[in-house]
Amino acid sequence: MTGEGAPVDLVVAGATLVATVDAHRRELADGWVAIDGGRIAGVGGGPGPGSPPPPARRRVDASGCLVTPGLVNTHHHMWQNLTRSYRPMTSEGFLGWLGALYPLWARLDEEAIEVSTWVALAELAAGGCTTTSDHLYLQAAGAGSFFDAQVAAAREVGLRFTACRGSVDRSQRHGALPPDSVAQDLDTILADCERAVASVHDPGPLSYLRVALAPHSLHAASDELMRGTAALAERLDVRLHTHLAADRADDEAARAGHGLSPVEWFEAMGWMSSRAWVAHCIFPSPAEIGRLGAAGVGVAHCATACLLMGVGITPVVDLRAAGVPVGLGVDGSSNSDSGSAWMEARTALLAGRFRGGPAAMTARDVLELATVGGAACLGRAGEIGELTVGAAGDLAVWPLDDLAHAGAVSDPIEAWLRCGPTAPRHVVVGGRVIVDGGELCLPGLEDRLARHRKIARHLQEC
Repeated sequence: MTGEGAPVDLVVAGATLVATVDAHRRELADGWVAIDGGRIAGVGGGPGPGSPPPPARRRVDASGCLVTPGLVNTHHHMWQNLTRSYRPMTSEGFLGWLGALYPLWARLDEEAIEVSTWVALAELAAGGCTTTSDHLYLQAAGAGSFFDAQVAAAREVGLRFTACRGSVDRSQRHGALPPDSVAQDLDTILADCERAVASVHDPGPLSYLRVALAPHSLHAASDELMRGTAALAERLDVRLHTHLAADRADDEAARAGHGLSPVEWFEAMGWMSSRAWVAHCIFPSPAEIGRLGAAGVGVAHCATACLLMGVGITPVVDLRAAGVPVGLGVDGSSNSDSGSAWMEARTALLAGRFRGGPAAMTARDVLELATVGGAACLGRAGEIGELTVGAAGDLAVWPLDDLAHAGAVSDPIEAWLRCGPTAPRHVVVGGRVIVDGGELCLPGLEDRLARHRKIARHLQEC
């Protein structure tokens, strides 16, 4: 593409470096990205005169900045920001702490879901995220449709969104943690899953809204629900999501209830396929890693949650070597209280180096996890997470010329994660500038935050 012809919608130009994360991992100095009709229309730069950017209706100055694809978040529980940093975990362990939170969450209603989702999406955008999923597995009886409330918020904010129609059919009466009031029976769950897909799922390459089916875990989902959901997802051609091997207690529960490891149980339920991605996956054996890779099962690496819980660190290097698509997940506020995609990326860098040594993970590795890896987990490889012609026009512009990056002149991508803290100067979704000059372009933010505080106080009343 040259500077001739009709103007495109948007050009981001003059970047210190454009990291395309394309198949060749091109890095373009003095780079530019053109977006037209919601898609990337051109990428250029590099040494020499090169090709100049085309004329544009709007131009964003990226001088002194790194441009990356918009980050992709593959696992979250957005409503949990209403109980952020609720109380420190004690000797009761993670499951005991989670048990203390469930009675609070049983008081959720449609307004709480809508407001918490809106706030979570705004926070993600402010951290450079342009595509996210959410694992909403609660549905209080008689409280309207939580799924529909979440979809309404996602449509308003305008990030690309994979709405996981989650489910729980095992509750306290079955010896599980969720209150009985947030569980549903199998037929109700499957019928509403089918309704959700029919009503909002858009499989198109520039889709802003997709649906995945997502039973909670082996703790809170029956075998019948797991098998029934897998069969339904196959018939409707949508993705599958669940928690897997997230805690040592998972192994104990799987062996006590099924005589299997969590990964073996997962496979026995008919989930071992490229249609599925799972959260955490901290404790697979080497043989299980190989089976996950051969099947193409994706993994959402939630480094902050792993570290805050003191549980362990997902074997990211081994998983990727086996062919497992690995993305990043900020997770929810039962075990991770920050919704910053940049913070999650930096924590993944630190966790990877702690687990495998200083050479085990680089900032470029993490950039891949946060972009193309996440795209693969969500079934959107080639559509999002890369700056290539025809892909979605989603990107983030990161400052490298501020106080936090003083002296970081040798490698912009390493500086992006090793310095900081940082936040994007601009975030673009489908050619729409959603963060401009470091400010969110979302009307009504203060009102939403006020409503969010009111709901949070109500939930946490003692």
